[in-house]
Amino acid sequence: MSDAYSPPDTPLDVLHEDMEILVVNKPAGLLSVPGKGEHLSDCLLSRVQVAFPQALLVHRLDRDTSGVMVFALTPHAQRHLGLQFEKRQVKKTYVARVAGRLEPRKGTVDLPLIVDWPNRPRQMVCHETGKPAVTDWRVTRYGEGETRVRLMPRTGRSHQLRVHMLALGHPILGDPFYATGAARDDHPRLMLHSEELRLRHPDGGKGMAFRAGAPF
Repeated sequence: MSDAYSPPDTPLDVLHEDMEILVVNKPAGLLSVPGKGEHLSDCLLSRVQVAFPQALLVHRLDRDTSGVMVFALTPHAQRHLGLQFEKRQVKKTYVARVAGRLEPRKGTVDLPLIVDWPNRPRQMVCHETGKPAVTDWRVTRYGEGETRVRLMPRTGRSHQLRVHMLALGHPILGDPFYATGAARDDHPRLMLHSEELRLRHPDGGKGMAFRAGAPF
């Protein structure tokens, strides 16, 4: 798999927009924020700011992950949403296709994670110094040598879903870091998509849900 950064040239997919927040469907292969160096400057944040110059970052998705991402359009909204993420009040649902047959049909992974320094940005399970990381999973369908699964992270660690699925012995298909062989090479992208975000609106606190169907 090539390491060259060639983000998709797709128009901005706006799911919701009001005075306080903007919700977009991030394409796979596009950084959430700029990387180090001019060649990594193209990112969802900069694209959003072309149309919404006041947009502010609240959270991020991995470059290889697609799906629902929320931006703040006021400093108040950024603080309000930031606290919801910090306090784990935002409910996140992902869809993934993983290698093999994941059993039982539902369960929870509770394995602490830490950056794997010599191999960063890879993360790894570490019971001594890792930070708590918890993911609930629910199988939605079994396929030929693979399983379609919904993932509900309770924490928001870097690469959490990818490492937790690997720890179960079922890496996410197309994962350039954690899958190997056909599970990695036979797929055009990482099969991980942020399907739904549930949060409270910064203006009044009303509960809202934003969805984007998985493109795989």
